[in-house]
This record gives sequence, C-alpha cells and structure tokens, in this order.
Amino acid sequence: MAQPYNVVVIASINPATGETLQTFEPLTDAQIDEKLARADQAFRTYRHTPLADRARWLAAAAGILEAEKDCLGRIMTLEMGKPIAAARAEAAKCALACRYYVEHGEKLMADEPVDAGGGRSFIRYQPIGAVLAVMPWNFPFWQVFRFAAPALMAGNTGLLKHASNVPQCALAIEDVIRRAGFPPDVFQTLLAGSQQVQRIIEDPRVKAVSLTGSEPAGIQVASQAGRQLKKCVLELGGSDPFIVMPSANLDHTVQMAVEARTINNGQSCIAAKRFIVHQDIYAEFEQRFVNAMAALRVGDPMDEATQVGPLATPAIREGLEQQVARSLEMGARLLTGGKAQGNYYMPTVLADAPKDSPAYREELFGPVAVLFRATDIDHAIELANDTDFGLGASAWTSRSAEQYKFVNGLDAGLVFINGMVASDPRLPFGGVKRSGYGRELGVYGIREFVNIKTVRMA
Repeated sequence: MAQPYNVVVIASINPATGETLQTFEPLTDAQIDEKLARADQAFRTYRHTPLADRARWLAAAAGILEAEKDCLGRIMTLEMGKPIAAARAEAAKCALACRYYVEHGEKLMADEPVDAGGGRSFIRYQPIGAVLAVMPWNFPFWQVFRFAAPALMAGNTGLLKHASNVPQCALAIEDVIRRAGFPPDVFQTLLAGSQQVQRIIEDPRVKAVSLTGSEPAGIQVASQAGRQLKKCVLELGGSDPFIVMPSANLDHTVQMAVEARTINNGQSCIAAKRFIVHQDIYAEFEQRFVNAMAALRVGDPMDEATQVGPLATPAIREGLEQQVARSLEMGARLLTGGKAQGNYYMPTVLADAPKDSPAYREELFGPVAVLFRATDIDHAIELANDTDFGLGASAWTSRSAEQYKFVNGLDAGLVFINGMVASDPRLPFGGVKRSGYGRELGVYGIREFVNIKTVRMA
C-alpha cells in the first residue's frame, strides 16, 4: 500500500470526477470513549455466545453481501474508483470469506488434544476482546471482511478505523453486520481522524490491532502497539515479481501479466509489479505485453466495459507521476504510457530501470509495470528477491524442476506457480521482510487474535 494513514479529512470524493459526495465530522474523544466502552461491554456477553449463533449471523451477513452486491459495489466505485464489475465481485468475495468461517469456524476453534503423557492435555482457543482494525481504501470491503469474519467467529468484538476517503463503505459494512443479527456493539465503525489512532491503541479496552496499509503506517502502528505490549498483525506493501520462463504459454501468460498488473487500477499490494522475463523470450514478451497494456480501455469506472479506472486520490496519482519521472531521469526507458489526465494514469511499461531508481526499489501503486531481463532461473530468483518486500510472487513455467526451485527460492509469503497471486479465504495471507508479519485468513487467520491456552489435567 502506498499511502500513510495520516489523513485528516473524512470525505467521500468521487475520484473519477473530483466531486465531493459527502463529508463527515470525526468522532470526538468522548464519542470514541463511549464506543470503546460499548465494545468492551459487548465482549463480556458475546464471548459466551454459542459458535452456532455466530455462524448463523455470519451466514446472514454473507446473504446480505450477495443480495446487495450491486448497491454495495456502487458505493465502492463512487468512493475509490475501482471498475464496477470488480466492485460487485469484491462484495461477493466477502460473502465467500464469511461462509468459509461459517463452515469451518467451529472446527478451527475446537479444543485440540495433545498427547503429553499422563492425564489429559489440550489446547483451547478463546477470544481476547476488542480488536482494532486500521484498514485501507483499495479493497474497502474485502480488507475489512477478511479481518472481521474470523475475528467475529472467534468471539472477539471489532472496531473499524477505515481509510478517511471511504467513510460510506465503512458505515455500510457496519450496517451489513448489524442487519445480519450480530448483537449491538459487537462491530463498530470509528469515523476517526488518523491522529486519534494512537489514543485508541493505548486504551486498555483495545486488546490487539490489525493493520493493512503502507510501510510508514505499519511502523507507526507497530511501535504504538509494542509500547502497550499488544499483539498486532501487519499486511503492508509489496513489489511482487512475475517471472516468465521459456516453457511458459506466452498467450496465456501475457494475458495474466496484464491482469495481474492492472487489477484494481493497479492499486493492489499483491499486484504483479516487476516482470522478470528469461532472455530467450524477452523480446517477444515485451512486444506482446506492451501492446496489450497500451490497448486497455481506460475510462469511467461505472462503465461495464472499462478495464482501468482512476487512481483513488490526486495524491496517489502525483506520487506515482513523481516515481516514474525520477526513474526516467535516472535512465529507465518508457515503452508506453507515462501520462496522466485528472486522476487517471495511463497503463505504463518501463524497462532498464537503474538499481537505485524508484521503479527498481519502491512500490509503484498504480498501473505501472517494470520489465527485467533474466539470464537463467538463478538470475531470475536473484532479481525477484532483490527487494525489501516479500508479499507475493508468481512464476510461469511448465517444467516441474523449475517450479519447485521457485517454491523453495522465492522470499515471499505467497508463491503462485502458473497462476496470478490472489487472496483466498481457505489459505493464509501475509508476507515476510518489510511486507509485514502475521497472517490473515485460513486457520491461521482465526487464531491470530485468540488466547492459545494450554490446559493440562493431571
């Protein structure tokens, strides 16, 4: 993610038009105190609710998300500019996450017997209390539900401090959970300014923090949580490699490369950003890839035919422009794109980026791809790992030996072979190095914010 959370204004501004749709007053300190007290009080009762009841409420939330995906998708598109089809799909994916924990939550939270010799030993998983989620704007529903579904199923209560440019999404999520039947105050949205986050983390009624966002935001929140000895999970930025070997099916691989770079208008932490191509096929891949990027339809995100919409804010566009401009000044080559109009940034491909340039070292949060030429598989892995980030990576090859070499050699929390990196409710999600720590989703996601209690009965 490419933007710190130190934004003060809480407003819905349509990035496609610049129109201010609605503004919101941040909660006062007294109002935040009241919400924290209600979350703490709700937890005292909610932690004892049967798992079957939690599953029933979560299933109802899934039903609402599916039934109202058109309306919810429209809110997402209006606030942050993702293509409307992708916004509807995001709402539906949130329903999948809810249903995963509906089906598996009871088993994942069940006592786990351990043979420790003599008597009976087992592990019991119990909720810990109110968990603060500091969430980004780029997947305004999915990022929240991949936290909320396991947290609520585990018996915790949730406090959402969403990005300040998607307040209507934040309120809509709270409304979905309320209408699903969850008890009052089990999940609350905090329309708070970023300067209030530290105070919320320091409050003893908040037991843990989950943040998805930029590296600076992660450092800030982790240090604040650390001073309070509170658990935190961080899902931060990524500069994912997309490695193409000679045995790959180029027709399919180029198509997937374009999609992997431009998903969500290029604003995704797990979007492919560095395209590392074996020298034997580099020229052909470059030509096909550049042509495909240049042919993408850029326009109104409410238009079903649009493939790339606007960047979410002017600041994001300006930052991307500066990164590209500095890289070109330092010697990178521009193969297509490199232009902006309003908040729209044309799909762009760079090559020959110098090692110390932003295109080589930094995360580019927009539809800008960087091409690299690899001499062999070892060089490809070396280039892929030459980054401070370690979120996702994909490699495209039909050779089994190469596939396993990539699995073992790539420094990333997610490695996909012949597939685009994506999150899945069934699989743990998270990174290494400066991409953060901890895991969301799957069995590990529901156990991040629980007391893993050892019980031994002699």
